[in-house]
Amino acid sequence: MEKRRDKRLTVKLEAKRLSCTTNCSVFIENLSERGIQMITSPNKKNDYIPGSEIDIEFELSTGHIIMLSCNVKWAYKNAEEDMTNNVGLEIVDPPEEYTDFLKTLN
Repeated sequence: MEKRRDKRLTVKLEAKRLSCTTNCSVFIENLSERGIQMITSPNKKNDYIPGSEIDIEFELSTGHIIMLSCNVKWAYKNAEEDMTNNVGLEIVDPPEEYTDFLKTLN
């Protein structure tokens, strides 16, 4: 049985990592009020190290952009032929606009 604090919602959202140097696109696979699981292409200059801080943003269908400050909780590389990474993020102080967005997905 999972011990998650918050319900996870499966989504397919393109987002951008703001705190990077190259290849900043990521894909959000699921999210909750306090967490995000995303997939990203590996890039040695943009490693995801547990405990590090990153900022991401994504655009809503209304055109409004939501920016989130996050801490990397875990990260691992998928199979070599897959060429992607899975990354778990903890959202630091989720803004009200983000929690309002989540309510529209329920």
